[in-house]
Amino acid sequence: MTAKACLRSMRLRTLPLSLAGIALGVLLAAGEAALQWQTVVLLALTTVSLQILSNLSNELGDTLQGTDRADRQGIRYSLQDGEMTVPEMKQLIGCFAALSAVFGLAMVWSAFGTVLAPLPIAFLVLGAAAIWAAMHYTLGKNPYGYRGLGDIFVFIFFGLATVCGAYFLNAKTWNWQILLPAASIGCLSVGVLNVNNIRDMKSDAATRTTVAIRLGLRRARIYQTLLIAGGWVLMAVYAVLNAQGWLSFLFVVTLSGFMTHLRGVWAREDRALDPMLPLLVLSTFLFAVLAGVGFLLA
Repeated sequence: MTAKACLRSMRLRTLPLSLAGIALGVLLAAGEAALQWQTVVLLALTTVSLQILSNLSNELGDTLQGTDRADRQGIRYSLQDGEMTVPEMKQLIGCFAALSAVFGLAMVWSAFGTVLAPLPIAFLVLGAAAIWAAMHYTLGKNPYGYRGLGDIFVFIFFGLATVCGAYFLNAKTWNWQILLPAASIGCLSVGVLNVNNIRDMKSDAATRTTVAIRLGLRRARIYQTLLIAGGWVLMAVYAVLNAQGWLSFLFVVTLSGFMTHLRGVWAREDRALDPMLPLLVLSTFLFAVLAGVGFLLA
């Protein structure tokens, strides 16, 4: 098992998506209270560890389920090319599961000063659920990603949990309006999963069910358009409700990236869709960061 093979399977190009919600939640909290930088760093480390754990688990699950075949349209990874064995992948998954747990525990301790009160326990339960979800998208006897439930889990953990969790851990207060930007990032994150599933529809059909397969190509593209539009509408509503000047709408400068993405989704199929994935990931990250910075500075 080489370092190159490990990095390849970690899929580092996906990390900006997992950090998008964290960045937005932290920046929104910075307008409410002084940030605890140790907590912010541990939050980022926990999130990155969970994302890598999810990527590794997905690769192992797809390999064991027979989904990653030679006709797969996406990028090839280490197990598929024989650069890593299944036992080695299991060891790597174990390492990142442990890192996720350790960083998560340290994050909760840093934020609350204890792990034995109701709020810290609630966050630890959420963390345990996140580890389970990261590992069981394609792993296990009945993975939820093979039953068309991945969209729901992505919306919850990449949107609601990340933005709301990051906000509350740092602000130590709650604002129901935070659900709007949290749902916005959730919609855009589901969009990343959906375009991945649109690309892989032909190869996935033999082994799994996804929302894209259930909808068919045309309706899956409509669904993708609605996800992107929904993310923008939700953030715009939050900006209108909290507007303190034009900086509250700073995220609008990322519009061209999303429009380019949607044009590509409607014009391309199969492997040609692959560039639309990193484009949406980076656009979502910039969208989240600029929205957070705009609200902070406004």
